[in-house]
Amino acid sequence: QVQMVESGGGLVRAGGSLRLSCTASGLTFGGHAMAWFRQAPGKEREGVSCINWNGYSTYCADSVKGRFTISRDNAKNTLYLQMNSLKLEDTAIYYCAADSRGAWATCGTNQYNYWGQGTQVTVSS
Repeated sequence: QVQMVESGGGLVRAGGSLRLSCTASGLTFGGHAMAWFRQAPGKEREGVSCINWNGYSTYCADSVKGRFTISRDNAKNTLYLQMNSLKLEDTAIYYCAADSRGAWATCGTNQYNYWGQGTQVTVSS
């Protein structure tokens, strides 16, 4: 049974930083595409960033370029999202996702067949 568990969310002031982690079990982590998505209240889920099996990453949201960094540690079965210079509009539930069928990541939600339960990130002024 595949489980993906996010951690690291919380309340932070604008301009601050958080690092999200997502640990996967029951999945051969290293060979698969992974991604971070987020969903703000009243909005659709959107891609934040995605990463191939080999560590090559792509930004899905222009608004996070230069502020967020996705990375992975295949030995630890863990995906990360380093978030710096946080803004009020970054407030959302953040989800990690895995594609157990492929190694090349895209920003589309339909690609991913395993999802974490989400972790809340709230940015205050």
